[in-house]
Amino acid sequence: MSRIPRERTNPAGKRPGKTGRAGKDAPAVEPLNIVHGALPSREVILRFIADHPQKASKRELAKAFGLKGDNRVELKHMLQELEQEGMLQKNRKSLIRPGALPPVTVLDITTRDKDGDLIGRPAEWPEDQGVAPAVAIRQQSPAGRQGKGKAPVAGLGDRILAKIFPAVDRGGPAYTARIIKVIDRRRGASMGVFRTAPGGGGRLLPIERRGEEMVIDPDFTGGATDGDLVEVEIARLGRFGLPRAKVLSVVGSVGSEKAISMIAIHAHGIPHVFPPAVIAEAEAAKPASMSHREDWRDVPLITIDPADAKDHDDAVYAELDPSPDNPGGVLVTVAIADVSWYVRPNSPLDREALKRGNSVYFPDRVVPMLPERISNDLCSLKEGVDRPALAVRMSFSGEGRKIGHTFHRIMMKSAAKLSYQQAQAAIDGKPDDQTGPMLEPILKPLWHAYEVMKRGRDRRQPLELDMPERKILLKPDGTVDRVVVPPRLDAHKLIEEMMIQANVCAAETLEKKRQPLIYRIHDGPTLAKQEILREFLATLGISLAKGGNMRANNFNGILAKADGTPHQTMVSEMVLRSQSQAIYGPENIGHFGLNLMKYAHFTSPIRRYADLIVHRALVGSLGFGEGGITPEEEAALDDIAAEISTFERRAMAAERETVDRLIAHHLSGRVGEEFAGRVSGVTKSGLFIALPDYGADGFVPISTLGSDYFIYDEAHQALSGERTGLGYRLGDSVTVKLVEAIPLAGALRFEMISEGREMPAAVRSFHKAGRRDRGQVRKKPGTRPPRGRH
Repeated sequence: MSRIPRERTNPAGKRPGKTGRAGKDAPAVEPLNIVHGALPSREVILRFIADHPQKASKRELAKAFGLKGDNRVELKHMLQELEQEGMLQKNRKSLIRPGALPPVTVLDITTRDKDGDLIGRPAEWPEDQGVAPAVAIRQQSPAGRQGKGKAPVAGLGDRILAKIFPAVDRGGPAYTARIIKVIDRRRGASMGVFRTAPGGGGRLLPIERRGEEMVIDPDFTGGATDGDLVEVEIARLGRFGLPRAKVLSVVGSVGSEKAISMIAIHAHGIPHVFPPAVIAEAEAAKPASMSHREDWRDVPLITIDPADAKDHDDAVYAELDPSPDNPGGVLVTVAIADVSWYVRPNSPLDREALKRGNSVYFPDRVVPMLPERISNDLCSLKEGVDRPALAVRMSFSGEGRKIGHTFHRIMMKSAAKLSYQQAQAAIDGKPDDQTGPMLEPILKPLWHAYEVMKRGRDRRQPLELDMPERKILLKPDGTVDRVVVPPRLDAHKLIEEMMIQANVCAAETLEKKRQPLIYRIHDGPTLAKQEILREFLATLGISLAKGGNMRANNFNGILAKADGTPHQTMVSEMVLRSQSQAIYGPENIGHFGLNLMKYAHFTSPIRRYADLIVHRALVGSLGFGEGGITPEEEAALDDIAAEISTFERRAMAAERETVDRLIAHHLSGRVGEEFAGRVSGVTKSGLFIALPDYGADGFVPISTLGSDYFIYDEAHQALSGERTGLGYRLGDSVTVKLVEAIPLAGALRFEMISEGREMPAAVRSFHKAGRRDRGQVRKKPGTRPPRGRH
């Protein structure tokens, strides 16, 4: 649901506006009354962070105020209190005001202001934070800053990486930005649904909420038929009437998966066509040589992947450790495709891979980070074919502790390509012709090694939040056949744990070499989110200790208490919502969810740019020959981490929206039918309902719930009737009727069939405890629900 954010105000209470500028980068701001060496007040801290987002780390704050000794400790406590109160939140290595933009942000340039200056908005912005803020783009002179080098120049439709500053003048956007680099120059094409018109030609109905309808003349339909999803370019803009467009390509029926994934690709600006120079470089690539490589082609490494996998970037092998110093120990080898040999820094392949950031996976389509010649051929660890790889050989004690590891640049030959189901069946006593001969020498040692490693995992206690992942199966025509929940096998867990340990080894080795790298970092839950979770758990009689030093096993204890109770799903959902999002960064803060202090993605360089950077860092720091990291890359790690973190969120949003649209189209012919669902979200405006059999979510507006006044109780995650005391809580099983399905928006709207259940006494007493003073609201039946996507 969208909401209008409050206007930003400066200390004088005036609206900020168009930018002035002082110094090299930052706009001129009213000076703060700072006493050097004295602990500032909370208000001064908040004002300083708002005015100087680029200096909002604890270290920079202490430096700016000249704090030392006890004052630095007091500053740390003050910042923690401000976080707990929700006045500040962490963003990578800095602090920002809630709803504020971080110092470095990816922007899409969307329009111009009345003076012709470019205006951008964040490429990714959470819906629950309202409308994304506008940012005025500062174009620099062609000579660059202070005449040094060539400044990047951007235009409408471009995606840029920008440094963000607060604006201080009146009458314009709240932020100004300086372009660091242009990430993607977007095509001037639009996408929509073609509708035929009487007499020939047609209209283009936009797929985006802010899109504009266009006229398509008979000569420019490109063979499109009614209901086709098409890509068009504007043929003519007039002073009056609708724009006229020309069809460039017909994607297909709007109901097919191909068309629906193209909507997401277009809406999020995901590059999906490789430029000719990139294809040419990939096609010209030659198999890797033995230079600086060890010959491991006799080691029986095998790949274990999904049955439909086309690229194989990791292989595994395990054996008992022959060392008498490690009784009961095992040796585990993980080999990863050597993408760094083929994709060299600043080459066309490298620039395109960085622009994509990662591969994007749709139900029946992959937008790869690298062309097929690289991803599915030269770098794929195919069975029986020589392939270059980076390998790590790890030694574990009988108790599952990693006691050592070494990295090697090798040439390998996969002994077998197995699916998860195939490997698991062999271990479970049902080997086939391929896995039968491999059972004793290869598969059983792998499973024994996993049992040993699992002892270490159990002792480490990572966050054990096991939420089922649904997979959409499609018919030959690209429409939905059914939704399934694939079983989670020990084969999956084995590969996962071996990859996690290989990633740990990469981070440890690079730190030991003092080599700059990109970590995979996951911060712990903010104090504000902990407090929301604590209040909710208290309503179920489950306690959560106070304090900022939470560990993953604290949450595992909560999940264990809820296991087997009616509240199990509800508690799991709330614990998940309390977690921060994992991102990439050059400064290490550890990985909270995995309960690891050093962690870097290394095991998927075919589909993730972060892993490619780690490979180059290993090649360079270990003296493995060509393809190492360059000084220019090391200097740009902060920017690269910001970009690929944004692109990861972009991919996740595109994948999720495609599933939503597919399911909405699948159910569009079943309006009026009843479905079994579960309350997956409770808000002031209504209930989100998940359909477990379809992996879909829809919305029940609060105005349609019944004749009672319904009151939102955040602590209990409930909507309850003021008069009857009946209501709905997070996790409740309900029956709903589908009243509307909008495939292009991926939206479902339901009507509640189930009667509300009697709310716990604590919820009922909440009605009498000054709900308005606690910021709660009630909705009267018949009132119009808020607009926006649900």
